[in-house]
Amino acid sequence: VQLVESGGGSVQAGGSLRLSCAVSGYRFRNCLGWTRQVPGKEREGVAVIYTGGGSTFYADSVKGRFTISQDNAKNTVYLQMDSLKPEDTAMYYCAAVAVSYAGNCASRVLKPDFDYWGQGTQVTVSS
Repeated sequence: VQLVESGGGSVQAGGSLRLSCAVSGYRFRNCLGWTRQVPGKEREGVAVIYTGGGSTFYADSVKGRFTISQDNAKNTVYLQMDSLKPEDTAMYYCAAVAVSYAGNCASRVLKPDFDYWGQGTQVTVSS
């Protein structure tokens, strides 16, 4: 599985960005997510989507501001980020894993345990 992110950049607080993750390669992975990492800190889960039924789950810090979605025809997962804050500044990574049910996907928000990762895209939010 290959994951290629795009859409990062610099924006002022209150602005919006949309990240894209193009998924390719034939290995079954039904839990796709976005994580982020700031230098010196652990990687944290941001949002995941269980592709089996479309269920989505979010970290409390982004709930109501970020939206994860998928376009099956394009094999792409998106992260729409609105009302951005300076604390959202991080390297954002797309990730994938195979799970047995939606709850197992949801748990990846708290513990981002995936087995495929993209190269990351930087998001910088200035105050």
